[in-house]
Amino acid sequence: MSENLNEIRKRRKEWEERSVKPALKRFGVEKNPNKFYTPAELGEFKFMEKVGFPGEYPFTAGPYPFNITAPAPRRGLPTAPGLVRAATYSGYGAAENTRDYYKEMQKRGQKAGPNLAFDLPTQCGYDSDNPLVRGDVGKTGVAVDTLRDFEVIYESFRGDLELDRIASNFTINAPANIILAMYFALAEKRNVPLDKLRGTPQNDILKEYIARGTYIFPPRPSMRMIRDSMVFLTENCTHMNINQLGGYHIRGAGGTREQDLAYSSLILSAYVQEGVNAGLDVDTFVPRFTVNAFGGSMEFFKEIAFQRAARRVWAKIIRDKFHAKNERSMLLRQPWEYAHIGPENCTAQRVLNNLTRSVVGGIASALSGGQPITYPPFDEPLGLGWSLEASQLAEDAERILQYEARLTEVTDPLAGSYYVESLTDAIENGAMAESQKVEKMGGIVSAIESGYVQAEIAKSAYERQKRIENGEDLVIGVNCFTGESELEVQVSRNVPHPYSPAKRTEAERNQIKNLKEVKKTRNNRKVKQLLKELEQKARNEQENLMPHFIECAKEYATLQEMCDVLRGVFGEYRPKSI
Repeated sequence: MSENLNEIRKRRKEWEERSVKPALKRFGVEKNPNKFYTPAELGEFKFMEKVGFPGEYPFTAGPYPFNITAPAPRRGLPTAPGLVRAATYSGYGAAENTRDYYKEMQKRGQKAGPNLAFDLPTQCGYDSDNPLVRGDVGKTGVAVDTLRDFEVIYESFRGDLELDRIASNFTINAPANIILAMYFALAEKRNVPLDKLRGTPQNDILKEYIARGTYIFPPRPSMRMIRDSMVFLTENCTHMNINQLGGYHIRGAGGTREQDLAYSSLILSAYVQEGVNAGLDVDTFVPRFTVNAFGGSMEFFKEIAFQRAARRVWAKIIRDKFHAKNERSMLLRQPWEYAHIGPENCTAQRVLNNLTRSVVGGIASALSGGQPITYPPFDEPLGLGWSLEASQLAEDAERILQYEARLTEVTDPLAGSYYVESLTDAIENGAMAESQKVEKMGGIVSAIESGYVQAEIAKSAYERQKRIENGEDLVIGVNCFTGESELEVQVSRNVPHPYSPAKRTEAERNQIKNLKEVKKTRNNRKVKQLLKELEQKARNEQENLMPHFIECAKEYATLQEMCDVLRGVFGEYRPKSI
């Protein structure tokens, strides 16, 4: 900075005395309600060290040199020449229901592979005929019990949408390896080589212990499962991503920005270390790590600064801790969305206000290096799946931000802002302080086992909810502006909801019926033999279970049958009392 920082600090004090104090007195206010930042808050700002150029270390300005993607077609993600991506998160009911949904979306113009949402029984390793899960089958996503369900779902993907021409995403964690095995078995039946497949499993089990709760096994055997898929995908599926970290789940569970960034970075580091311990080269497998999203709130500038800090933190970790040589390994790969509002910040009250919230998120996304994604559609809090009306409004809002407001003409336009650069540094420093605390406990796995991370998240969630209930944090239509004169604005429904209520009602009965038929017609002697071999292999820590999962899947062994074998060997996770 050419200006003398000490002179700026001196002039600031004079300004506070000369201008601020009289104004405070005039309006009867004790404290200045607005912050004002100067070069003095940044100190000796080093552009190349702190920001750099888009697509180059430290990636603060953005992960890529520029964005050429256009807003997505209906029910898809932004795309561009050379990109093969899955559609938006979707799936419900029985396998037939999800197949029919994709067929309908294809009639409406969707030409991408599935991004499968699974129901809770599937996510937790239970079959649809288990009495424990009655009433939950097909509710939060599609039920998948055996390879037969994948065969049915993918009946809608043939010809130009064959497995080697699409990308498939699987949003599942604890049994992710088994779901992958079913997909690989399907590919084998269709004569599609594994190295031609594209897609992304979420495969981020550690955040389940601290945020979402769909875990099965204890953390350490779960890390073995991560290792197995990491090695298998690296060696056999060269076009598939290894995982997709869901840091925003930590934020949604109540964590602060600093906790989100700290714990997410520690989780990613733990996965990298697992790969290194298995003998993989960092620059071979880390470029195939992805992040679904970090952060999520209505605090516009802080969310932008958060994304900038996250990219810088990740780049430093991969370069300095793991000694990567390839800059692509240091790149924090997010597929489409950067700063965003977080789905948990949508409200069921005055639901159309969520469109305004998503537009704020879309602007923040564009200013933080991404596309102006207006996500989620306004009816997110009303139940599974979005109406086509809500999707249309969200897609049009994105198009307006891109084509009319032209927000994507400049990359990282807030670079050099005294305020945003100060926020970026503060978030990074706060996250690093928390990371160091966890490292002293033995790392993120040990901190999860002790219950420390879960307790910290719970504490932050409690404080946040208390602020809302006390009226310190205002949420329009929830704890303020709720008088009788306020209007509840509705949107007319022009087309049926894409998730048929009638089909959802029948899904559980149909899924159980189909599963019963599979168990009756398969080679049960072969299945029993394979499950016995799975138990033996699971007891050998050095054995990679992926090839055997594929063999089990090909014989229509069920998800729960395989998980139950592993439960017998690994045990089940029991959370610490908070």
